[in-house]
Amino acid sequence: MKNIALLTLASSALIFSGCGDKGASDSAASDAASAPASAGSMPLTTEIPPELIEGTPQPIKVQDLEKAPSSAPTLMVPEGTVLLSAGKTVTGSDDFPIIGELEYITDGDKEAGEGYFVELMDGAQWVQIDLEAEAELAAIWVWHYHSQARAYHDVIVQVSNDPEFATGVTELFNNDYDNSAEQGKGSAKPYVDSRYGKLIDAKGTKAQYVRLYSNGNTANDMNHYIEVEVYGK
Repeated sequence: MKNIALLTLASSALIFSGCGDKGASDSAASDAASAPASAGSMPLTTEIPPELIEGTPQPIKVQDLEKAPSSAPTLMVPEGTVLLSAGKTVTGSDDFPIIGELEYITDGDKEAGEGYFVELMDGAQWVQIDLEAEAELAAIWVWHYHSQARAYHDVIVQVSNDPEFATGVTELFNNDYDNSAEQGKGSAKPYVDSRYGKLIDAKGTKAQYVRLYSNGNTANDMNHYIEVEVYGK
């Protein structure tokens, strides 16, 4: 009888121990999530523009739409990562924007409203930033238009050392599900533009040029950019 009782106690201890391990694991995961940056890395931060919502909201009829963010995205990047794109030359498939200038894309102004964005013609269009030298890229942070909730179609981000993007092209983001931009199908989800921008992990890819595509949006057929920040070292 005593042996049975001891066996029962031992079994209970094992069950309790197992439950304790799971709780410890969850706690460790929570601690890891809130732990400071590991040696050699740091959280990427930038100035988030103020919120300014204008106009009548338009329905966003897009499948698999990513939920709009309620806070700035986070990404750990190597120590020494800096903003490389500030003031750099921007070219594009539309040489004569309908509104604004291509230089707005790297001028550092991320606010919404008139005077801060460039509008390109309809259809698949691209803009390209020349970093002036090859760099090890950590992240690309994109603001298309955030004074009205909308999703841009066929958002594709590529990098290369070839200014013509004929060779050595690496794709970092692509949500063109049907290849309508003719750059290949992508598996990334469409997303709602907001003041927090879209932060894309560049994963240490080495390149001098960054090219971004879009193909209209859910509010109209035009293409817009407020700012693109390229980080690396």
